[in-house]
Amino acid sequence: MRPLFLALSAALALAAITGCEDPAKNKAKAVATEAQPVTAQAAGADYVFDQSNSKLDWTGSKVTGKHDGSFATFRGDVHVVDATPEKSSVKVDIDTSSLTTSPEKLALHLKSPDFFDVQKYPNASFVSTEVKKGGEKGATNTIVGNLTLHGVTKSITFPANVKLAGDQVAVDAEFAINRRDFGLVYPGAPNDLIRDDVVIHLNIHASKKPAS
Repeated sequence: MRPLFLALSAALALAAITGCEDPAKNKAKAVATEAQPVTAQAAGADYVFDQSNSKLDWTGSKVTGKHDGSFATFRGDVHVVDATPEKSSVKVDIDTSSLTTSPEKLALHLKSPDFFDVQKYPNASFVSTEVKKGGEKGATNTIVGNLTLHGVTKSITFPANVKLAGDQVAVDAEFAINRRDFGLVYPGAPNDLIRDDVVIHLNIHASKKPAS
């Protein structure tokens, strides 16, 4: 019986270790710095987000596990200049009260003043200030811009795959932000059990806005 007991104990320990692995471990880190000025846009074409075909998801974790969630309501556009990503820009507006995760009790807690405080900060936004060619992990581009979250605005930089094809634009990105940079700190000792890095999963599809 002892060998069987040891084998079961080892299996349970391995499962616990696997379950606690940090989801942000191998993800690009979007280091936050001082917000940057936004320059005027050159003449170009606007591509409006198709929210029915776009996703803004996140993954947060603690030492005992992880939670996946999303923001169900957001809008934005990609301003394309000369069909060139490096000359173009993107902006996103997010309804923080549309945060979803399970269980519902957790979603309500995350919306409370302990975390996002959605009544006080009902919106979050991102406005790009620069798009560079090439990026980490083989990305086509590196996007730099100002993220406003929880009433704090910081410049962040992250890799993204940007594809321009006729009347369609696609932007895919996966990176981690540090919640503490934006004042998302749970009061008290339990905060130490929550990992600082939150993974953002961005999958945007936009269609060219018809000429008015």
